[in-house]
Amino acid sequence: MAKTGIVTDPLCLEHEMGRLHPETPKRLQVLLDLVSSKDVTKLSVESITARPAEQEEITRVHDEAYFRRVMGTQGRVVVMDLDTTAGPRSFEAAMMGAGCGIVATDAVVGGRVKNAIAIPRPPGHHAEPSRSMGFCLFNNVAVAVMHAKEALGMKKIAIVDFDLHHGNGTQKAFYKDKSVLYLSTHQYPFFPGTGAPEEVGEGDGVGTSINIPLAAGHGDHEYEAIYGGLIPRILEQFKPDIIFVSAGYDIGGGDPLGLMDVTAQGFGRITTYLRAAADRLCDGRMVVVVEGGYSLTALHDGVFASIKGLVGKGKGPAKGKLDDLHIGDARRYLSTYRQFFKLK
Repeated sequence: MAKTGIVTDPLCLEHEMGRLHPETPKRLQVLLDLVSSKDVTKLSVESITARPAEQEEITRVHDEAYFRRVMGTQGRVVVMDLDTTAGPRSFEAAMMGAGCGIVATDAVVGGRVKNAIAIPRPPGHHAEPSRSMGFCLFNNVAVAVMHAKEALGMKKIAIVDFDLHHGNGTQKAFYKDKSVLYLSTHQYPFFPGTGAPEEVGEGDGVGTSINIPLAAGHGDHEYEAIYGGLIPRILEQFKPDIIFVSAGYDIGGGDPLGLMDVTAQGFGRITTYLRAAADRLCDGRMVVVVEGGYSLTALHDGVFASIKGLVGKGKGPAKGKLDDLHIGDARRYLSTYRQFFKLK
C-alpha cells in the first residue's frame, strides 16, 4: 500500500479571475509540475485520479440556490463578490476541485492509502453555505468532511486550518455541530475579520470551534510550539476518527498577502506533528486540502515539505514548547479554552 495519495487535476487550471488577480492558474501549475517531478514520484506516493463532485455532494454544505448561482456562471464572467470572480469554466474547475477532496477522503477511509493530499483550485475555506468569499466558490474541505460523515460513516472529525486567513466558511458550516472540531491558527486582526478566541461554537457545538489568533510576524518557532504542543493536546481529547487539514501556504515567508515567516522546514514540521497525531489517534487517517499561498516559491517548497511530512520523510520535531510562545493574547485564548479542554 502506498502511504500517501496525491489527488489533483489540470481542469482546475481553467478557473480564471483576471490577469492581475493573486489567485492565478500559475499557483496550480507549479504544483502540477511538482507532483509529476522525480523529487515526488520517487517517494512512497500514489497519484489518484480525481473526479468532479456531484451536486448532492456540494449541497450537503451549500444551499441549492447558491449552487445554482455558481452553476449559472458557465460560459460567462460573473463577479461573485468584491474579490471573487467566476470565469467561463470556473464552475467546472470548482466541481473538480471539490471532487479532489472527496476522492482523497475515499482513498484514505477505504484503506487504499494511509493519508492523502488534495490539490484543488479554487481554494475553499472562505466559501460559506450561501455565498462565495475570499477567492473561494465551494468549500472543498467542508464538502470532503460532509462526505466522510454522510457517505463513509465517520462519527467524529477534526479540521485543522493553518492558512494565513481564518476559515470563516468552514467554521460557519460546522459551528453548531458537536461531531466536527474546527481548529484554526490565523493572522489576526486580518481578513475576513472572524476568528476571535471567543468564537467557540453555538448550541450543541459549543467548545468545538477553537480559534488561535496570531499577531503578524510569527515563524517556525511559534508555529512549532502550537502544532507540537497545544493542538495535539486538543486532538487527543477530542479523539477524531479522521483529521482534515486546510493547508494554507500564505503563512510562508515572502507571501504577498501575509506577514508570517514560516519556512519550508516549518511546513514540514507542522505536517509531521499532525501526521503523528493522526497515527496515534485514528490509524493515520488524514487528508490535507491545499488552500492559499500566493508566493509561487513558498507554495512549491511548502507543499513539497508537506508531502515529505505525510510520507514520513520530513524533519523530526524541533524543541518548540507551548511555554515558549510569544503571542500577546496567549493567556486570553488559553483562558477561554480551559473550560472545554484540559490545558496546562
